Amino acid sequence: MGPVNTGLVAEAGDVHWLRADIALAAAARRQAGQLARAVGLSDERVSRVELCVTEMATNLLKHANDGSLALRVVRTRGRAGVECLSLDNGPGIDDVQRALRDGTSAYGSLGIGMGAIERLADVSGIHSLPGRGTVVCARFWTDGSPPAPETVATGGLTRPISGEQLCGDTWAVRALDGPSPALLLLMCDGLGHGPLAARAADQARAAFRASRHINPEAVLRDVHEGLRKSRGAAAAIALIDLADQRVHLSGVGNITALLAHGDRRNGLLSTPGIAGAHLPRARTHTMPFPPGTALIMHSDGLSDRWKPHDFPGLFTQDASLVAGQLLNQTAVRRDDAGIVVALHRPS
Repeated sequence: MGPVNTGLVAEAGDVHWLRADIALAAAARRQAGQLARAVGLSDERVSRVELCVTEMATNLLKHANDGSLALRVVRTRGRAGVECLSLDNGPGIDDVQRALRDGTSAYGSLGIGMGAIERLADVSGIHSLPGRGTVVCARFWTDGSPPAPETVATGGLTRPISGEQLCGDTWAVRALDGPSPALLLLMCDGLGHGPLAARAADQARAAFRASRHINPEAVLRDVHEGLRKSRGAAAAIALIDLADQRVHLSGVGNITALLAHGDRRNGLLSTPGIAGAHLPRARTHTMPFPPGTALIMHSDGLSDRWKPHDFPGLFTQDASLVAGQLLNQTAVRRDDAGIVVALHRPS
């Protein structure tokens, strides 16, 4: 690959997590409205965001066993929007298409139905596992127009450990717009929890943005140097080369990276060590990345004991929704949780 121009596609930012309780709807309206105004949505579109999160909150309170809302500003290739995610752990929806029809509500909330979210948002999606849980995603762009579809769609999500406001996990995606278009992805887990772990994650992300290397080993070394004055982190760098349809990964520490294609999954190994403290001689692992394949990278706050067939229909969904459902179902440890996914869409 020759010289390239690099640009940030997306990265982790502040996520406002709101647990399901009696004040959820009011808190969600207030927080979502603040985010929408901050990125410049019109008053009419702010109202749409507020109505959307009200529907989400009411559904959770009336019908979910437990759940939460995740609200955040999303930015991609210079564009901004507000994303609203609803995550619950059951009972799930048996017939998603019926839930989306006008005039019906799988949950019976507000009388306007899940289809209202689809009509209100610029981009929306839903994935439900009967008996296990549902994730609903709604996104509102400042100009009301979704970005053009990408050959490889990316998205991620982080959630701090209970009792902390700051998360020590982070992720980022950069585009390499050279003769052979490619993507670089970072997944990082700052050691420990709280502000110092979050600071290490921020430093790793800054070093990843600043690196002008392409080879994952070289980018990982840049991240390692950027973490010298921190407590250190586990980190992995993946290069997705669209020309040869392969993914190359170099990692250190306990970051899980795997490829899911159909009912199969294959792991990409990291090397023991700590970025910022002890970086052994890095190795790069390479695997095919044909259309229909998903790359998933996550911290050890998520279990890796799952199979693609556990999530029927998930990997055809929006990348943020995929990240949300995987975190929703597999974040089983009391720990910070972070995940980034890349979906190679079929032509």
